[in-house]
Amino acid sequence: MTAPIQGRRGARGFTLIELLVAVAVLAIVAVLGWRGLDGIVRSRQALTEQMEQTRGIQLAFAQLQSDMEQRALRKQLHSRESLAADAGRMIFVRTVLAEGEPSRLQVVTYRIRDGVLTRRESLPTRDLVQLDTLWAAAVGDTDNAPAVPLQSGVDSMAVRGWRDSAWQPVQGVQGVQGGQGGQGGQAGQDAQATTSTQDFDGLELTVQLHGQSAPLVKVFLMGEK
Repeated sequence: MTAPIQGRRGARGFTLIELLVAVAVLAIVAVLGWRGLDGIVRSRQALTEQMEQTRGIQLAFAQLQSDMEQRALRKQLHSRESLAADAGRMIFVRTVLAEGEPSRLQVVTYRIRDGVLTRRESLPTRDLVQLDTLWAAAVGDTDNAPAVPLQSGVDSMAVRGWRDSAWQPVQGVQGVQGGQGGQGGQAGQDAQATTSTQDFDGLELTVQLHGQSAPLVKVFLMGEK
């Protein structure tokens, strides 16, 4: 009868200190695991946002590529200015082709406003005097046409043109004589004819997205002049 009693006395459970140590270890492991999981989730969110930004700007590049393929030719503009750019804005003239209709001209503006890259196009026209007015409105930012947002989170945009085997700056918007259309008649057209047309062979667009260290660069061929 004595041996079983001694066996029961020899068996013991965890002490309070051991339980506290085990709980502390489990708490530390849980905190480390939560931090690791939180870091993975945050990294995934940041990567997803960057991918969405890149995808959005690629779609904007595709739209611009389409616009460049339809750019107005020199013979259509009678030596009028057809391209201008400054910090965060680019303005150019493109041809509008619709089935069953004659070709028309349109002023297109790409601009960054409040961190959003937008595209705005004027009404198409076949009248060069009216085109002068539309160009002046785009330069003066008085065009009432709605702007279509293309991409948010854009910090800056820069444009260069390729000509004579070198990259060259594009004429600034403020340097363009945009108000000649308002003169009307032959005088306005003669003044426009004195403006040097920028016949670039290619165009380089550099866009800096918010939160990305390296800018995105896209080169467009200008094609026929």
